[in-house]
Amino acid sequence: MMPGPTEVSATPVPAWLIVPFVLLLLLIATMPISPDRVKAWWERSYHWVALGLSAFVAGYYLWWTDGGSDRLLHSGHEYVSFMALIGALFVVAGGIHITVRGEATPLENVVFLFVGSVMANVIGTTGASMVLIRPFLRMNKIRVSTHHVVFFIFLISNVGGALTPIGDPPLFLGYLRGVPFFWLTEHVLPAWLFTVGALLVAFYFFDQRSFRHAPARIQHQIEQTRETWRFEGGVNVLLLGLIIGAVFLPDHYFLRELCMGSAAIASYLLTPAAVHKHNCFSLGPIKEVAWLFFGIFCTMLPALDFLEVHGRELALQRPAHFYFAAGSLSAVLDNAPTYLNFLKLAEVRSLAAASVAADEQGQVLGLIAQAPLTLVAVSLGAVFFGAMTYIGNGPNFMVKAIAVECGVRTPSFFRYIVQYSLPVLLPILSMMAWLFL
Repeated sequence: MMPGPTEVSATPVPAWLIVPFVLLLLLIATMPISPDRVKAWWERSYHWVALGLSAFVAGYYLWWTDGGSDRLLHSGHEYVSFMALIGALFVVAGGIHITVRGEATPLENVVFLFVGSVMANVIGTTGASMVLIRPFLRMNKIRVSTHHVVFFIFLISNVGGALTPIGDPPLFLGYLRGVPFFWLTEHVLPAWLFTVGALLVAFYFFDQRSFRHAPARIQHQIEQTRETWRFEGGVNVLLLGLIIGAVFLPDHYFLRELCMGSAAIASYLLTPAAVHKHNCFSLGPIKEVAWLFFGIFCTMLPALDFLEVHGRELALQRPAHFYFAAGSLSAVLDNAPTYLNFLKLAEVRSLAAASVAADEQGQVLGLIAQAPLTLVAVSLGAVFFGAMTYIGNGPNFMVKAIAVECGVRTPSFFRYIVQYSLPVLLPILSMMAWLFL
């Protein structure tokens, strides 16, 4: 019998051992926006970089720390569980194709984005983004603009997926560490509704202005055209149900991961080649995610251990402090390790306040009992702020790439921040914190 992950005590580590983790995150953040020659080198070599940095950290843990092998095995188990979910959702979503003809009014676009935001909690932000971005662009092909792409990223690729562990990778890591599956749904729904609603109102303002400025003949064509939908890849809906059901399986014998992997293999084999061609589907993106997260899960161990030993020294007291601190890093670094680091910090603070010791699941349950609002703040900060830049969350750049491929004008990295994130998204996220945290 293969037991589930068990708690392995934090090992005192030198601060310099965190450097590989920071370096890997900086490379992930900056390489996609580097000059072409540098970016080409990264695309050829990212797996060797991830392996090299991981080997450096793993070697230290194996040779210089007590219980280092247990720490590495524990992190490896979490990595397998994480990639099983992310990979299965990616493959199955790639087998679903939605064909749309016609043109959408601003109100129809609002409905589409809201439904997509809900859908992100069922098939993940990555799955929902890959399934819905092309139909959304086709719905607006006559007057598609930058704001369509940006608000799609805001809502479906990020903010929408904050209600369940399936929604966004950081939340699934929290589930693996002991956060009950429906705990977030129960505790963040009002904040989610406010944030999604405020973003939809902002989008309607942009889209209505775009609609009004369109020539009269285009307005008439949009208003008179009836939408025609066609759905392909129905078998993948059943496989999505299998993946979601597998989340609740006991964590023994890698049963959960085997079911998810089987669903992905079945989807890949059963999906017609024409559907994959329409979706421009390939395994390249998930291969890159797998290699980079292998490096992240290994190199982040020193950061987690350092926080457990020294976390109470940091000046974060209120939930809003955790929200903006986690959010600030999630905006420019990957949100999954950001979440784990601040979750660990919140656990340390909670245990210190209660003057108790606990294993990993006990630490999470202690945080829920002692400071539930802090857990809400860390979760929402990691998920919501991923929308602040193209590099804040995995689907963001994928959506941008698809939009460019479809001939849609998209904002540059800095224009995205200056024109949309800072004046639109940040005030809404700040208002949410003032109201709910």
